[in-house]
Amino acid sequence: MKDVSVVGPEAGEVIDLGPARVRILEDGRTTGHRLGIGEITLAPHSAGPPQHRHARHDEGFYVVSGTARFTVGTTEHDAPAGTLVMVPPGAPHTFANPGDEPLVMVNTFTPDLYVQYFRDLRDAAAGGQAMTEQATAEVMERYDTVVTTEFA
Repeated sequence: MKDVSVVGPEAGEVIDLGPARVRILEDGRTTGHRLGIGEITLAPHSAGPPQHRHARHDEGFYVVSGTARFTVGTTEHDAPAGTLVMVPPGAPHTFANPGDEPLVMVNTFTPDLYVQYFRDLRDAAAGGQAMTEQATAEVMERYDTVVTTEFA
C-alpha cells in the first residue's frame, strides 16, 4: 500500500531566503520524484531570482494572493491572485512582487529537481556565502538551470 502525504497549514519544511520564504509541501518522496511542490511567499517590493532557463523541468506558479510580475524574456505579465503561469523547459523567466502586500504562490516542479535547489541556497547562506546573482547562478547550474544574460 502506498503512503499518502497530508501537509497541514503549519507543516512542511520552511526555507527562509531573505525576502523569500519557501515552504516545501512535496519534496518528491510521495511522487517518485516526478513532482515537487512549494509555497513561495515574497515580501512586498521584492525581486525574485535572476531571469533563468531550466533545461530539464517544467515549472508552474499559481498565485494565491497578491500580484506577481513575471518577466519572460523582455515581456512583463502581471499575474493577480487566481492566475496560473506554466513555464516549459528552455523558457527564460523570473518573477517579482511589485505590490504593497506579500505575494503567495504555489510553485510546482516536474520533476522535483528544484526542491534541493532551495535547500542548497539556504545552506550556502547559512555558511556565510552572500547570495549574489553569481552565487545563485552557481547553485542553479547544479540543477540544469542557467541565468539568462541576453535580456539584462
